[in-house]
Amino acid sequence: MLGSDVKIVDAHHHIWNPVTNDPDVGYVWLKKIGAPKPFGDPTAIQRDYLLDEFRAEHPQLTASVHVQVDGAIDDPVAETLFVYEQAQAAGHPVAIVGFVDLTMDNCGEVMDRHLACPSFRGVRHIVSRLDDRPDISFAPEHFLENAAWRAGFAQLGQRGLSFDLQCYPEQMATAADLFAGHEDVPVIIDHAGSPWDQSDEGLTRWSDGLARLAALPQISIKLSGFGMFDKDRAMTGDLTRQIVDLFGPERVMFGSNFPVDRLMADYVAYVDEVAKAVPTEHQAAIFGANARRIYRF
Repeated sequence: MLGSDVKIVDAHHHIWNPVTNDPDVGYVWLKKIGAPKPFGDPTAIQRDYLLDEFRAEHPQLTASVHVQVDGAIDDPVAETLFVYEQAQAAGHPVAIVGFVDLTMDNCGEVMDRHLACPSFRGVRHIVSRLDDRPDISFAPEHFLENAAWRAGFAQLGQRGLSFDLQCYPEQMATAADLFAGHEDVPVIIDHAGSPWDQSDEGLTRWSDGLARLAALPQISIKLSGFGMFDKDRAMTGDLTRQIVDLFGPERVMFGSNFPVDRLMADYVAYVDEVAKAVPTEHQAAIFGANARRIYRF
């Protein structure tokens, strides 16, 4: 169980308004009702999920990190502004990770427009791709090997921005080689490193890849998105313990991935499940203080 005095800073969540559509952020996948996603059938969450509903998920929730929702939005800055305005109206402390297509010639300009929002902290451009598994691939190509993408990534450091990494274990060695040359860019691994293959061989590939990334001091990781790859939660506790061992308690953060993970679990039950695998003396850091430091609240 989570200690009653722990103040949660959820390091990974989303809000959206595809139904009321005011303001019109420009969501695409949220309006394609029932179209399959790599995490399954999204129908149940293709509705408005606003900040008030999110804040009511847990009584110890005090602040959060909002991560971009849809890379197909025409102007991703519109999402950043929508989230910021929601947070300001609610008096809710938030750090924002927005979308930037790092392959585009104008990606630096888009970063600068995001930076006009005082809560903007970093970028996520999902790179998760497996050539033989198009059904769970989020990216249309191997961005980590794209020269234009790499040039765009380098611009993050020039602006003091972090990068949220969503990739598969098969891509981690390539990612580690790239990030080793960019010590000025803090990298946060999303969704526990996406352990999609939970065979013995798959989990070895996952832990070996995370070890490569954990060797770089600028890289941290989120205990988030377990439901995307471990729908019955059979492995969540063991994976959590391995992650804390690899990265140390100072580079690990809790994230709910709500409302996506609401497809698989209740928020309070999820918090308690992860908390059982985190030593009591590290709960305050992993469920709150680390996110405040890493995302510069």
